[in-house]
Amino acid sequence: MTDFIGDIHGHADKLEALLLKLGYKKKDGAYSHPERKVLFVGGYIDRGPKIRETLAIVKAMVESENAIALIGNHEYNAICFHFQETEGGHLRKHLIKNIIQHYETLKQFQNRQEEYERYLEWFKTLPLYYETDTFRAVHACWDNKNIQYLKNTLDNDKLTDELIYQSVRKGSALNEAIDQTLKGKEMKMPVGLSFTDKDGTERTEIRIKWWEDPSKMTYRSISIEPLEDLPEKLIEISTLKSPEFYHNKDKKVFFGHYWLKG
Repeated sequence: MTDFIGDIHGHADKLEALLLKLGYKKKDGAYSHPERKVLFVGGYIDRGPKIRETLAIVKAMVESENAIALIGNHEYNAICFHFQETEGGHLRKHLIKNIIQHYETLKQFQNRQEEYERYLEWFKTLPLYYETDTFRAVHACWDNKNIQYLKNTLDNDKLTDELIYQSVRKGSALNEAIDQTLKGKEMKMPVGLSFTDKDGTERTEIRIKWWEDPSKMTYRSISIEPLEDLPEKLIEISTLKSPEFYHNKDKKVFFGHYWLKG
């Protein structure tokens, strides 16, 4: 049996409490279960008080084959934040909003640069998606066209240094596929509307429910964020980068990323 665990973001105590509740026990430095395995869908770093401890738990479970871990957008962002461009600077610009997002991670790894770099190397070994005969798993969005493109492009479903450099080229096929897979699909809000996200950044695009048929949705109903200012009128399909949606006939898909309840 597989236990799916979503974004932990440095809350190691809650992770350990959940593992114990599910019947996992710590042995030889790693949590294990005689009949179950965890599939972590990404989102290990940033925000929480125990990021190093979280990474140690997840990595130990993966290395002891008691878990599978996917990469999430925060781990991908951390790689790009660290990678230097050949002309200077970094693949993910060291802007205030980006520093704020990574602040807790950088603070908790202060004076532990070698340890942090080992985790960054480990992030690159994590697959972007996972599929069996009965289910699929991804951090934010399973789009069949994107996943097929990534299968044809990635090295054993993982990123190489060369692909990481290529992936930040805005508008490229690789950039779009990774962006939607790790961050979800978005569409522009009606003119004049915006909102502030949980990291304090003003947004003019909304994350959309990629598992719903957009031709039947309004701006308000297709938005993952419950934004009351969005109009109850059908969206304009032409404004979508990709109108495809995940059909009920497809395999069950498990994902994290979004702050959903229920």
